[in-house]
Amino acid sequence: MTATPERAEAGRSGLNEAFTTMPKLKLVAFLAGCSEAEFGAVVDHCEINASTLSKAATALEEIGYVHIRKGHVGRRPRTWFSLTAKGRTAFDKHLLALTQLTEQGRTHEAH
Repeated sequence: MTATPERAEAGRSGLNEAFTTMPKLKLVAFLAGCSEAEFGAVVDHCEINASTLSKAATALEEIGYVHIRKGHVGRRPRTWFSLTAKGRTAFDKHLLALTQLTEQGRTHEAH
């Protein structure tokens, strides 16, 4: 099931359904560290096969989190990805929710 913008944030936890698969999480985490990344670089660095990366990127583009730009380098077609402002904000909120959840676990374990 693809997360729609309305369904992307999962309740009061702040965790975002759009990032629940490893390929999507890896893609967005990688993009959070750069302004733009070429398809091949993402495949190599994130260890995602091309088909899976394409599907993850398309799903994230549909909800406005990733921008996909196509072009050419010489005669060779290329694809680049970047996080949109909306995607960066959603990912930052997701990371904050993960941090808070982790802290709750640590606090609970200490008692």
